[in-house]
Amino acid sequence: MNFDVPLRPVRLGRMTAVCETRADGSMVIGSTEALEPYPRSIVDALAAWAEKTPDAVLIADREESGWRSLSYAEVIERIHPIAQALLDAGLGPERPLIILSGNEIEHFLLGMAAIWVGVPYAPISPAYSLVSADFGKLRHIAGLLTPGMIYASDGVQFAPAVDAVFAHDLPLVVRTNPIPSRPGMIFDDLLETKVTAAVAQAHGAITGDTIAKVLFTSGSTGLPKGVITTNTMMACNQQMIRQALAFLADEPPVLLDWMPWNHVAGGSHNVGIAIYNGGSFYIDDGQPTPARFGRTLENLGMVQPTLFMNVPKAYEFLVSAFPENPVARRNLFARLKLLQYAGAGLAQHVFDGLAEAARAETGERILIITGYGSTETAPFAFTTTWAVEEAGHIGLPAAGMSVKLVRNEEKHELRLKGPNVTPGYWRDAAKTAEAFDDEGYYCIGDAVRFVDPQRLDSGLIFDGRVTEDFKLSTGTWVNFAAIRSSVIAACAPLIRDVVVTGHDLNFVGAMIFPDLQACRREAGLPEGTAAADVVAHPKVRARFETAFANLAARATGSSNHVARALLLADLPDIDKGEVTDKGSINQRAVCTHRAHLVAQLHAKAPNTDVMIFQRKGA
Repeated sequence: MNFDVPLRPVRLGRMTAVCETRADGSMVIGSTEALEPYPRSIVDALAAWAEKTPDAVLIADREESGWRSLSYAEVIERIHPIAQALLDAGLGPERPLIILSGNEIEHFLLGMAAIWVGVPYAPISPAYSLVSADFGKLRHIAGLLTPGMIYASDGVQFAPAVDAVFAHDLPLVVRTNPIPSRPGMIFDDLLETKVTAAVAQAHGAITGDTIAKVLFTSGSTGLPKGVITTNTMMACNQQMIRQALAFLADEPPVLLDWMPWNHVAGGSHNVGIAIYNGGSFYIDDGQPTPARFGRTLENLGMVQPTLFMNVPKAYEFLVSAFPENPVARRNLFARLKLLQYAGAGLAQHVFDGLAEAARAETGERILIITGYGSTETAPFAFTTTWAVEEAGHIGLPAAGMSVKLVRNEEKHELRLKGPNVTPGYWRDAAKTAEAFDDEGYYCIGDAVRFVDPQRLDSGLIFDGRVTEDFKLSTGTWVNFAAIRSSVIAACAPLIRDVVVTGHDLNFVGAMIFPDLQACRREAGLPEGTAAADVVAHPKVRARFETAFANLAARATGSSNHVARALLLADLPDIDKGEVTDKGSINQRAVCTHRAHLVAQLHAKAPNTDVMIFQRKGA
């Protein structure tokens, strides 16, 4: 990539910090940027923009060939009767609202109305209702929450989960297709509720400590945990974002975004940016999957975002699709200030492909940054506000934050503290206590390293999960993040993800979840060809063998040599916790539930399904 191409001008804030090294070897890095004032709640920002720009589009979703949308004034007008209906149903701090379905205007209005009157609400992954076979995670969540009302966009679609998990007398609100056997109402009927003084009274009583949301983690190490999100967490986090991405204050941002609202990135970070800065949020009904990404390209044909945030897989799809979709490429880059990725590492070839597409379209580079954080940090905690030349840089901590680096084996474990950090987990004192150290720092479980140990202002680089690194039987440490990123880069575009094996064993192995559609194209196979036949096809196998042989030729030792690989035909199982609804792979769960495949991969005499790669000089 040519870094002599000029960077499109964008106004960014300062990210500065100081580092103190303690006697025990730990380091404390604190932002030197003061956190500026922020409102009591995100809904106070919404109300302020409704006064200032009442006719501006706030939220829009797809209908047929166009969009349906609501202005700031129309959103405020609808919030009051919905809030009254929630109060009338007896919802409150101990009886929250639970939302089972995905991103749409009705979901947005219910969530804002709940926050307006101090009713916690919990957006739940639709996959727990629609993909899961046993509803185990949904049943756990329902028992923990004790909700006072359920919302599901389509009653019939969600009926099996609702009937299996929730008490019959629990009110159900639907947009369409009510379930005749259950009490409830149509969403539009909520808008007819007569508003009383109770709404204004409840709204006046909310504070920064009032719980706005309960967001459930994916349960990567067990059943989902309910992360408490307060009004202060959401509001101060948006101020942190605005101070880092200063251009947000210059003109109202325009976002086109698919990321699910049951995750903090989509529902708090991205939606919050629009609300806090008077922007417009267009709900993308596409997804970064072969079957659904065409819809994202179609939506890009109608919307020109000023800020675009996505997961790395979506950017990989974009780079591949640009040559045949010039309108999508033109609209993406026309007004764009920057690209942001999160959720996983961005492969270098995708990073370079985005930069090249921007250059070809505009003659400029577009700033590509990553955010870093978690559900427990609301989520924004780190970012870069400067151009970087490779993926993985997370920058410096946000204004008002302090982080601590603690030595953990070969790595620096990261811990965080700030007003954006959760007070704990919903009705789970034990897990709350486990999550914080004796100084009140949240133990996120990730590792970081310095870009340049002599220059703090160069920022930090994500260095993987502390718990995902492992030792071989020789005592050699294996850096999981480095292995994963190198394998994905080498095998793109035929790979979805990789599970790295070798804990307490003699060598590193890899179990590959292939991109079956890309593999079918590689082999010239028709749609519908069985997955087992796809992964066994000689052309597919040859491509992977070549990629791993090239990795082996570059390996410098056992710690970075993937000695064997196995292609998996079976998709990861959400009920077994192998994958989240966002598509993230749980390495531990896959290895546990597919122990027989791990054993096959590392056997003294493996079968012919296992591909073997020798390292030079080994």
